[in-house]
Amino acid sequence: MTDRVSTLFISDLHLDGAWPEVSDQFMSFLEERASKAARLYILGDLFETWIGDDDDDPHKLKIGQALHALSLQGVEMYFMHGNRDFVLGEDFARRAGMKLLGETCVLKLGKEQVGLVHGDTLCSDDVEYQKFRNMVRNPQWQQGMLARSLEERRAFASQARDASRSTMGGKPAEIMDVNQETVEETMLELGVSTLIHGHTHRPAIHQFELAGRPARRIVLGDWYEQGSVLSWDGSGFELESLPRS
Repeated sequence: MTDRVSTLFISDLHLDGAWPEVSDQFMSFLEERASKAARLYILGDLFETWIGDDDDDPHKLKIGQALHALSLQGVEMYFMHGNRDFVLGEDFARRAGMKLLGETCVLKLGKEQVGLVHGDTLCSDDVEYQKFRNMVRNPQWQQGMLARSLEERRAFASQARDASRSTMGGKPAEIMDVNQETVEETMLELGVSTLIHGHTHRPAIHQFELAGRPARRIVLGDWYEQGSVLSWDGSGFELESLPRS
């Protein structure tokens, strides 16, 4: 892989001070791997929770400083909101040296147009979650939440996380995975034959036909037990699992 040519994609790190081993691996990844890349795309859920750019959590501040240090090395960084860090704003992005992306993005890699999404919108069979997502993505709801004190926001984030874990435990696995029809609709809307996303924590490369042509969906893995990165260097994509030392 040639330095300053590669593009890297990661998602679903769920960084939290309670899991220092994940953050340590991420820090090493930034120093040893990402520093040699041209671009780094973070497709959501970088953090387990995000209560606002004014959060004074030392762990999150440390992560922001590490990202900023990477940006100073000339690596372009892009961030797409996930379902855990959807209120991460321009202030933190600026301090970390990242550019915020919309809910969907199309970028050109070589001669190919590639679509990016976090992945939660593809799980359209989970009707209960989609209703919750529509609520918390509403700008008025977010404005009201960010107007609360840090203590109130921390309490809400903790309750929401516990509720999510409880709810997920009672749902069939197929409901929490993507809906193929929604995948194809999204790709047609974006005009791409390759779609990259995270969220489902099921790393794989799925090949299928879209409007009579070859297409693929590349799923990024989470970082709970090991790291996961997708790289592109001009010769193609490589989806890797990064062992944790």
